[in-house]
Amino acid sequence: MFTKDRNYFDYTLVFFIFLIMICSCVAISSAEKYAQYSEDFMMKQLIWFVLGTVIAMFIFLFDSEQIQKITPYLYGLGVVLLLGILIAPESIAPYRNGAKSWYIVPGIGSIQPSEYMKIFLILMLSHVIKKHDENAPNHHIKQDFFLLLKIAFVALIPILLVLKQNDFGSSLVMLVITSGIVFASDMNWRIIMAFIGIAITGIGLLVVLFIFYPEFLLNFFGEYQLNRIYSWLDPFENSQDIGYQLKQSLLAIGSGMLDGKGYLNSEVYIPEAHSDFIFTILSEEFGFFGASIVIALYFLLVYRLIVIAIYSRGDLFNTLICIGVATLFTFHVFQNIGMVSGLLPITGIPLLLLSYGGSSVMSCMIALGLVLNISLKKKDYLFSNDD
Repeated sequence: MFTKDRNYFDYTLVFFIFLIMICSCVAISSAEKYAQYSEDFMMKQLIWFVLGTVIAMFIFLFDSEQIQKITPYLYGLGVVLLLGILIAPESIAPYRNGAKSWYIVPGIGSIQPSEYMKIFLILMLSHVIKKHDENAPNHHIKQDFFLLLKIAFVALIPILLVLKQNDFGSSLVMLVITSGIVFASDMNWRIIMAFIGIAITGIGLLVVLFIFYPEFLLNFFGEYQLNRIYSWLDPFENSQDIGYQLKQSLLAIGSGMLDGKGYLNSEVYIPEAHSDFIFTILSEEFGFFGASIVIALYFLLVYRLIVIAIYSRGDLFNTLICIGVATLFTFHVFQNIGMVSGLLPITGIPLLLLSYGGSSVMSCMIALGLVLNISLKKKDYLFSNDD
């Protein structure tokens, strides 16, 4: 069998990333007028974009085999950083909005390890499944059940550590990433159906506990997180406290109507508008049309991620990385836009690449750098059995 290198570098994906970056800068510059803080968030976001681009280009220096070799070390580093958050004093890891999820680094700002852990988890799950597939290619039910146990072990460590930080949103993202990779792993369908059944049962149990025994959930979730659900169920009844942010978000989105109020003309005050609620700024100033364009850009971005996953189907490790990153973006977009429009509870999940945040931007660029690296290093196989 012979191989030849062929450049599949996805310039279309790069173009969509660039357009979302422009939307981010436009929206953040408008959100700054609320003057909640004295910082220039748009300039900082630009710096993060530049640094993220440099790191993404640095990833191009590595091939798939090298990335696989360092994956366990990256995963271990992520776990150590998550553990450090829990034992670090508040001067180093303070509480913010009810969660202890950040390190304060002088001269740099705050670093959120859970954002990077999402990428390390994608890599580690892909690595574990690839190794298992090499040793048990027939996918017998007993072999795949053992694989599912390994996946659960790898995923539960960071998920539980993040939950301990009182960051339900990030732990939920990790759970969804794990589910997406499991579905794409070519595992025995009986195992997949059992996995789906357990997930549905777990969700149903949480709903029942929330309705009838909410005090029991306080043993696992903070009161702050339960209040978010109460505010979601009736934001206007709780509009003076826990429902204030969602109420303002709904007013802002609704007042934008079809074509919006124009750039810098938003009128509804939104707390933290530059971060998790950045979509409300775009919706109010550019209306339904502007919001639809942003959603379409994310749809096209995820579409390109899936296309690269299809191109890389000859290498399971690379394919699962692409699927994991596509799942990451899909869920973040679905959850963030859903929560700011009142369709889903508020979870503090940012709109990737659009919301302000150094850790979020850097982790996104690492993830996209991995996918672009996969597209760049794609090979054609000659004299193979592929059609």
